[in-house]
Amino acid sequence: MNATRGHLIDLSPLRRSPAFARMWIGSVLAGIGGQLTIVTVMLHVFGLTGSTFAVSMIAVAGLVPMILAGLYGGMLADAFDRRLVALIAATVAFASTALLATLTWTGGETIWWLYALSMLNSAANSVGMATRTAIVPRLIPRDMLAAASALNGVAFGLTVMAGPALAGILVALTGYGWTYTIDVVLMLSMFLGLWTLPSLRPEGETVRPGLQSLADGWRFLRRAGNIRAQYILDIIAMTFGQPLVLFPALGTVLLGGGAVTTGILTAAVAVGAFGSSLLSGRVVQYRWHGRGIERAVQAYGASILLFGVVLLIGAFSAPATERQPHVGLIVAACIALALSGACDNVSSIYRNTMMQAAVPDAMRGRLQGVFIVVVAGGPRVGALYAGTLATLTTLWFPPLLGGLLVIALVAFLARRSPRFHQYDAENPEP
Repeated sequence: MNATRGHLIDLSPLRRSPAFARMWIGSVLAGIGGQLTIVTVMLHVFGLTGSTFAVSMIAVAGLVPMILAGLYGGMLADAFDRRLVALIAATVAFASTALLATLTWTGGETIWWLYALSMLNSAANSVGMATRTAIVPRLIPRDMLAAASALNGVAFGLTVMAGPALAGILVALTGYGWTYTIDVVLMLSMFLGLWTLPSLRPEGETVRPGLQSLADGWRFLRRAGNIRAQYILDIIAMTFGQPLVLFPALGTVLLGGGAVTTGILTAAVAVGAFGSSLLSGRVVQYRWHGRGIERAVQAYGASILLFGVVLLIGAFSAPATERQPHVGLIVAACIALALSGACDNVSSIYRNTMMQAAVPDAMRGRLQGVFIVVVAGGPRVGALYAGTLATLTTLWFPPLLGGLLVIALVAFLARRSPRFHQYDAENPEP
């Protein structure tokens, strides 16, 4: 019994810090609501235009505001009371969603309103994410940061699994207006978690937002070899091991099952992340976080390689259709993707802990802003890699080659970065 309990997720941050617990619960509920709105806006745009291209432009339109707001939000978090910055960001996100609901109820929504409010919501959420992440180390002891990161993995899994599924059901049963309204209600929980926090001004010397502040952050990153190395490893994994863009085609021409298969494959990644967080008891106790990131990213590459092998087998199997899918291959593909989600989550636990423990408080917001750029940009570069290579070759080739590249590149960088390989969570150094 004790051994089993030792493998389960460590809930001590929630017990130790009521403030962290309130913010975590608020983030989960607001995150589910955010996913509701993201998926509902996609369905709404398609309903207004009938164009898949118009739907894809939502992500493109939101990328630049997300990156700029992440960088500027990090500077704000390093210059002012982080509680106040997070509250203002939450207020802007709340207002944009409330306006979206109001326009829908009154019949005044247009595609341009949907684009504009999605961009505003994306920017506000980037500021809020950078600020809330910088707040966490002020609420719990350093030795609980890894456990807190695992809890955030549970939050991510819940929001990604529950939000899109609920959005589809609610839009079908109640329509767009009620779905947006439910998100507005769920977002109120974010205010509860933030409103009850104490004032959290950055510790140490502060610099007002601007080019000087941004330059200071980049200069710090140039000296912070361990932080820089984890960014590079994440970019490698997301560039060569991100097959999400292939899922619609896989459901249509290779594995069969159509949109249902696409949804199942997407959910499998989140299920893996959620499951690995629930079983993270031993993971958070491992102190060699650099080594842990290297191994987790290589295991991620192996999982994507396995996914490519499954697709290769499917390419030489009997043709599949929407009504006659390759059920066995779909199950095998889901297992490989769930493993990739689990490995990415383990890497994320160590990366987030390193960011929060090794970076000085006065720099933490700016580095979180840069991290948002990495997290937001990497998958989009990965989509370009997978989509282009699949167009030039075949569907199974990008994950097969990408998995091999991830494994090889991480092994190469590990040999070139002995300091990162020896990173010790008990003596964190950026």
